[in-house]
Amino acid sequence: MRSYRELFRTPEFPPFLLTFAAFSAAQTIGALALGTLVYRLTGSPLLSAVSMFGPQLAQVLGATFLLSGADRLPPRATLTGMGLAYAAVTAALALPALPVAPVFGVVVLQGLVASLGGGVRGGLLNEILSKDGYLLGRSVFNMASGLMQITGFATGGALLTVLSPRSCLLLSAALYAASALGTRLGLTARPPRSAGRPSVAATWRTNAFLWSSRPRRLTYLGLWVPNGLVVGCDSLYVSYDPHAAGALFACGALGMFAGDVTVGRFVPPALRPRLDIPLRLLLAAPYLVFALHPPVALAAVCVTLAAVGFAASLVLQERLMSLTPDELSGHALGLHSAGMLTMQGVGATLAGSVAQLTSPARAMTIVAAASLAVTLSLATAARRERRVPAQATEPAPARAPAKR
Repeated sequence: MRSYRELFRTPEFPPFLLTFAAFSAAQTIGALALGTLVYRLTGSPLLSAVSMFGPQLAQVLGATFLLSGADRLPPRATLTGMGLAYAAVTAALALPALPVAPVFGVVVLQGLVASLGGGVRGGLLNEILSKDGYLLGRSVFNMASGLMQITGFATGGALLTVLSPRSCLLLSAALYAASALGTRLGLTARPPRSAGRPSVAATWRTNAFLWSSRPRRLTYLGLWVPNGLVVGCDSLYVSYDPHAAGALFACGALGMFAGDVTVGRFVPPALRPRLDIPLRLLLAAPYLVFALHPPVALAAVCVTLAAVGFAASLVLQERLMSLTPDELSGHALGLHSAGMLTMQGVGATLAGSVAQLTSPARAMTIVAAASLAVTLSLATAARRERRVPAQATEPAPARAPAKR
């Protein structure tokens, strides 16, 4: 599958993409509104950052206890239920009398609900598309996410000038409900990919199997850590310049869109693996300019350029799928998604804590330098791995609970 025309002729792909786009738009508008609301109430960069990215941090709990459901639950029903649950909890965040402390309880609940989303969507995309169409389809999903972030953050920033953050949260809840309805009406009911009930024990066993392979471990760490630290930089836009935060988020989404289009559509398959490390370095390097506390125009250029580096995730996801048994694709992608989003929550908390002690601009610089160091360390480990001949085969997939 080499063309967008062929991709969009695939049954179910268009409605699947549209419902994801509505969900993504709801997330961006809701996150900006909540971060702004918390910053207005507390004046704290840390609490503002955690309110926006706290659901990601909470996903570590889902990855630990719930992730076996990614392959053991019916996809359409699961995604519909997630959309409705997100609509309910986002509407709860808009309650006028809700104090700041309970807000973070609701944020944790959002993370638990979302912990299955990446695995269910990734596994379903793997079923809808052929093997050779997965990366192109994944890149289109990333592009849709980028476009919805551009639209969502730009729209959210504009709406916040005329509406209250709580009104914007209600709009976000309505978009989540629309996504749930579109999923229910637009997708075919499918059985789970693996037999058996979701359980904590099944989640732990499959996680252990996926983590047992050193190449997969390095791939997961490459997907999680540099990305998560740079998102910590993103989480400080509101405290760096509250009036320009929406524009900075939109510029980041534009850069991400450009990177995904280039890597997913135009880079030859033989060249893609070589772009992994350069893209991860690009992801962090422009944020070093924030040491000079640049004006908004220069900051926007740096943010746009850095976001092109998020396309490294396409290369690494393709590598992950080549290293994973088909029957565990949903769980493997769910572990990637939960781990990545958890690290984004960690990055936001770390960056917010440093900003609390120093300044948002200095915190961005420090966290970006840490991301560069991690990327270089993982690149060194990968080179050593390639030099060492395989000593033994990895544990047999039969030990994983995929079909029990």
